[in-house]
Amino acid sequence: MKLDILAFASHPDDVELGCAGTLIAHIAAGKKAGVVDLTRGELGTRGTPAERVEEAEEAARIMGLSVRDNLGFADGFFANDKEHQLQIVRKVRQYQPDIVLMNALHDRHPDHGRGAAVVAEACFLAGLKMIKTLGDDGLEQQAWRPKAMYNFIQDRYIKPDFVMDVTPHWEKKIETIRAFRTQFYNPDDNSPNTYISSPEFLDFIEARAREYGHAIGVTFGEGFTSAKQVGVRNLFDLI
Repeated sequence: MKLDILAFASHPDDVELGCAGTLIAHIAAGKKAGVVDLTRGELGTRGTPAERVEEAEEAARIMGLSVRDNLGFADGFFANDKEHQLQIVRKVRQYQPDIVLMNALHDRHPDHGRGAAVVAEACFLAGLKMIKTLGDDGLEQQAWRPKAMYNFIQDRYIKPDFVMDVTPHWEKKIETIRAFRTQFYNPDDNSPNTYISSPEFLDFIEARAREYGHAIGVTFGEGFTSAKQVGVRNLFDLI
């Protein structure tokens, strides 16, 4: 399956918090998008890995993703090494995305920066034909390198290189976040409180989106950074 956009995330719910509005907007415009979660978030205080799988599937349905995979890396302990890079290479070659979205370069959770680094290196390696990988069908995969890679912004404030207007899709983005019912605020859940389970955390998510949206003259925005200079062919495409 050829995808237009493929988002990699260290944990289930990273995409929902960081770039779900962007994915929903492009899917609504007819693009094909998918998500590959690196871990199952098994170190999370609330919920079980099995529950998070169900929640991720529900969020994928809401977004309209063409595919959602999980590589099963060790939450908190995966490394940026050959073994992990090659698993990501296989996914890049399998889905051949034109654009890859990935975690913030640095953030509160160390998995986020590490996830961004391993995905960025794997995307480069995926374009080297001398690196041989096999697909699920047992056949050799073709080399493939995405045209662009962008980091979505998460907990820590980072000045974005560009902001995506997600105003028309804000309510659906919130719906994807609430699909992770074990992780975020739920007055009927008596599980231990965590940093992200308070009602104030969801207020923060909205405030951040309003801040980024305000910067470009819209209501809600999602911010991204790019290691490569962003270019345009048409000034009228800019807000």
